[in-house]
Amino acid sequence: MSQRNSGHKFPVRSTLILAITGVTAVILPLLLMRIGIIDPYTTRIITMGGINAIMAMSVNMIVGITGQLSLGQAGFLAIGAYSCIFFSADMGLPLPAAVLCAVLVTAFAGFLIGFPVLKLSGDYLAIVTLGFGEIIRVVFINLKTLTGGPNGREFITAMVLNFELAFAVTTIVLIVVLALLQNFLRSSYGRAIMACREDEIAANASGINIFRYKMIGFVIAAFIAGIGGCLYVMANGFVQPKIAEFLKSIDFLIYVVLGGMGSMTGSILSAYVLTYLQEMLRFLQDYRLLIYPLILILVMMFRPKGLFGMKEFSFVGFFDKIGNKFFRRKLNEVKQ
Repeated sequence: MSQRNSGHKFPVRSTLILAITGVTAVILPLLLMRIGIIDPYTTRIITMGGINAIMAMSVNMIVGITGQLSLGQAGFLAIGAYSCIFFSADMGLPLPAAVLCAVLVTAFAGFLIGFPVLKLSGDYLAIVTLGFGEIIRVVFINLKTLTGGPNGREFITAMVLNFELAFAVTTIVLIVVLALLQNFLRSSYGRAIMACREDEIAANASGINIFRYKMIGFVIAAFIAGIGGCLYVMANGFVQPKIAEFLKSIDFLIYVVLGGMGSMTGSILSAYVLTYLQEMLRFLQDYRLLIYPLILILVMMFRPKGLFGMKEFSFVGFFDKIGNKFFRRKLNEVKQ
């Protein structure tokens, strides 16, 4: 009976800790913004860091979890952004409905592209996904009636006019996506996908349909990228076809490599750090572009698996460690 109760209490306790951590991550920066400690420029950088973190999770879902190399996630970002504008501005749908439709369209695009693409692997898969991103960019440049051509389209929302709202929405979505993704990876589907990553032959011998689970991972990654695309255009109020270019996908891949392939929390941390670092070094002009390669060289030399490797940062474990140290200190004081 006691074992049942303890097993029942643990999920409630861990969920409570995670909920408090998530609320603090939103409320505390908002308070600092209100009293002027965090200025609007920094708020915008943090918001872009959150969007980049969502895209880093999307790439990590393919590269770190599924074990495939994709260089076309920026194409899904562009599909999500332009679809959001189309359903909201052109079709007249309410913004939440437009976002939902845009994300589903992006996921469906991932499903269609996944069929021919996932039959390849390694360098061949990377080349095909790279070509997909370039095709999306060229198509959006020429669809001037829908995309505005190379000049792009404006999309003014409340998030554009209110930086604090943009931060709050982006951070809440990031936390929800991370929580859902972590739960999925702990499920039987997630473990099957990771089994395909580790050893396809052994997974196939265990009765796992390799292509099916790779497809699930690819579609989920496209779904998350669609969310990132919607947030991107809603926060910036403007989008151009060049966001689908190859270098944008490389930026997202760098976040994953630095944070650790397979570690969602590591990718999120590196996305925030590199986004802020890029803005902080803007005074170096084009020379700041040398920073990313230098960071990657150092990481490959001294930490080949990234900052977190394949481990995840545990908020529950962190609080337990702090609590144990606190109680040990109190116990020592009592003994003395």
